[in-house]
Amino acid sequence: MLEAILSDRDGRSVAAIATAIGLPVATAHRQVATLVAEDFLARLPARQFGPGKRLMRLIQMFDEKQVIATAAASTLHRLAADLDCVVQLGTLESDMVTYRIKTGAKAGDLFTRVGLQLEAYCSGIGKVLLAHLPEAQREAYLATGPFPALTAHTITSPAKLRQELVQVMRDGLARDMEETAEGLSCVAVPVAMPDGRVLVAISASRTTRNIQAFSANDLGRLRDAAKNIEAAVALAKGMTV
Repeated sequence: MLEAILSDRDGRSVAAIATAIGLPVATAHRQVATLVAEDFLARLPARQFGPGKRLMRLIQMFDEKQVIATAAASTLHRLAADLDCVVQLGTLESDMVTYRIKTGAKAGDLFTRVGLQLEAYCSGIGKVLLAHLPEAQREAYLATGPFPALTAHTITSPAKLRQELVQVMRDGLARDMEETAEGLSCVAVPVAMPDGRVLVAISASRTTRNIQAFSANDLGRLRDAAKNIEAAVALAKGMTV
């Protein structure tokens, strides 16, 4: 009933809406009265209804990215154990990567932490999320460069970063080879929503200067984990991939 009331655009009465959804009119009126009393609906002029204060508070509490992180947690814990490395999930807020999951036996050795924000241009997760931004947003970000160097390997040139992001889109993965910290190698892949949006990315990190820090098998497992998360999110949202 709540959905039917809020989706009505024709100014129909409660009785007309009830008839349209196959609900007894008396029952519909009782339900609407309860929804108003509990602040899920608010009475508007001309006998209309809109979202109430309680419903609006619930909407503000909803964080789609955190829903994805929750759905991803068990998969990432298994991946970290399988690869024997640190696995993280991050999102993009205000041009910064926010880490929402960090797991692995050696997680305490890595400087990142859940809730920490890090510049996007230098990390694997950040590169993935920047690469999947709409072009106008991506160019606006690049226009804020040149970027501060965190190590001797950090890409600081907007032009070079643009080229890197093109390669990320082409390869379906991003690498951080000692760009955020000396001796730290990282690879990241996107997690796509059923509608194609990329709101989060996942990464695997190892403390090593070996350019082959991650094998083809490791990358395959990382990509498989991303697909498992996509399926879990689709299921949680009642969708199919």
